Amino acid sequence: MTAKTLETLDHLSARDFQRLAEFIHGYSGIKMPTSKKSMVEGRLRRRVRALGITSLTDYCRYLFEQDGLDREAVSLIDAVSTNKTDFFREPEHFRFMAEQAVPELLRKREIGPKAPLKIWSAACSIGAEPYTLAMVASEIARAHAGLRATILATDINTEVVEAATLGIYPEAMIAPVPQDLRKRYVMRAKSGALDRVRMVPELRSMIAFGRLNLMEQPYPLDQDMHIIFCRNILIYFDKATQKKVLEQLCTHLRPGGFLFMGHSETLTGFGLPLRPVATTIFQRA
Repeated sequence: MTAKTLETLDHLSARDFQRLAEFIHGYSGIKMPTSKKSMVEGRLRRRVRALGITSLTDYCRYLFEQDGLDREAVSLIDAVSTNKTDFFREPEHFRFMAEQAVPELLRKREIGPKAPLKIWSAACSIGAEPYTLAMVASEIARAHAGLRATILATDINTEVVEAATLGIYPEAMIAPVPQDLRKRYVMRAKSGALDRVRMVPELRSMIAFGRLNLMEQPYPLDQDMHIIFCRNILIYFDKATQKKVLEQLCTHLRPGGFLFMGHSETLTGFGLPLRPVATTIFQRA
């Protein structure tokens, strides 16, 4: 019997999947309905092979009966978390930031030569969002002498944070980046790979990357962000978890600051100190 055949026969029992789903939800807030069972099995099989464990059943025994969770929790979450991202994803958000949000902050003298623009990308994945933010902020700074931006980029997945820090991407991935911005902010990777590009040092120096689990509260971050992007992560949480995370995000957003959410996400019914200013864009009262 081949290894591939053995793998297709290796499935999670209903009990083991339930134990995994409960742990993943409690640790990260991510819902794992039974419809995700095949996806979880596929991703954990790679983790099982990496550990040299013979089956998913033995992996769950290691986690839940042999005290393996303490050592394995971060790698488990890395394996099952989803990391969909693109440069200039939902481009109207970046237009609003450049044409309305930052100009308003400048008019009110919330930012300027002595007060940097502070931005947080709260689910940064492999870095396309924070590097897009860095490009937009750099373009704004070209028109406003002395203005600078600092960007915090966090994610629960350690592997994607490490990849984001490098700032190296397949060339096809930068297709949404306007040509003039590519010339200024994207360079050929020094590895010599013809299909790889890298963000310029200027952008990389603007961004501080780190791991953060949005379920761990309070967050060890500054509480005076001008702009927070938390997009397309809340859809993986139940309502109670969404409310908990959004309340905490508000404590890190200064009055007059802007919160950007994904287009399938909503604040309805949460009673937060935020008012809508555009589609899925909110300003703290």
